[in-house]
Amino acid sequence: MKKLTLLAIESSCDDTSVAILQDGKVLSNCVASQDAHRIYGGVVPELASRAHLENIIPTVSLALQKANKTRQDLDAIAVTRGPGLLGSLIVGVTFAKSMALALDLPLIEVNHMQAHVLAHFAEPPYPNFPFLCLTVSGGHTQIVLVKDHLDMEVLGSTIDDAAGEAFDKTGKLLGLDYPAGPIIDKLAKQGEARFTFTKPRVGELEFSFSGLKTNILQFLKKEVAKNPNFVKDNLADICASVQHTIVDILIEKLEIAARKHHISEVAIAGGVSANSGLRSALQTKGTALGWSTYIPAFQFCTDNAAMIAVAAKYKFEKGEFSDQGMKPITRWSI
Repeated sequence: MKKLTLLAIESSCDDTSVAILQDGKVLSNCVASQDAHRIYGGVVPELASRAHLENIIPTVSLALQKANKTRQDLDAIAVTRGPGLLGSLIVGVTFAKSMALALDLPLIEVNHMQAHVLAHFAEPPYPNFPFLCLTVSGGHTQIVLVKDHLDMEVLGSTIDDAAGEAFDKTGKLLGLDYPAGPIIDKLAKQGEARFTFTKPRVGELEFSFSGLKTNILQFLKKEVAKNPNFVKDNLADICASVQHTIVDILIEKLEIAARKHHISEVAIAGGVSANSGLRSALQTKGTALGWSTYIPAFQFCTDNAAMIAVAAKYKFEKGEFSDQGMKPITRWSI
């Protein structure tokens, strides 16, 4: 029996990624990152879409080469339809539609946020259903009740900024490079969480990080007024304190959701799931409360096409295909 072989494309933001999945196994997961945005302290949509145009053909070729496959081996083409930046999505969707048409293959659209959750099925151990997944990235923060591979319910999400934005914008205040999340994580390991920041008072399972960002800004202004070298002298401790606060907010909400829904299978996903503080806090909380915890490998945390391929596999098995009229969706809930 022929093994199902999928090629998946992810281009929702500033990374062009292509993966090959065969019989549920990731054979290649190639990512072309864009460094230009570092200069501006954030993603510039026009630059991102132009870079996708330059990167997509070489990345597709590399993914096929690393997987030791050719176009003739493929059974379907999968692509992120949304959510994401419109210009970036257009590049990936247009290329995927063209490739599927040229090779006479089925086309599968994938929800980027659903794929983040399903990254947990890229390699074992796999969570048991139902499970909770805290999905945290630069643009999203949400707690998802996962009933089956393609049956998910968002229990709570951010009402303003996402946790990833809080890391990056704090980094900008501290004069750190973009993306600041990994830098703050590294510095936090060298510091002590001795500064206290505000936690939002919002709905039971909702998140808010705009107030925290304002609190950090006001704190820095006050301390720098007293000591112009405050940030430089206390950088590691500031990073440790900010990270500790954000992680506490995330884990507290996750614990509320787990208790409310009587679930002990708990996972994290998304770019911020690569944060060492969050990973450690989940494991510690899991041990204390008897949870079975699941954390994806680093290559499946940030935006990547392997998770798109995994999601597409389950859609292929259910016969959920798209047609050539499919268009990108910038806002698309699970």
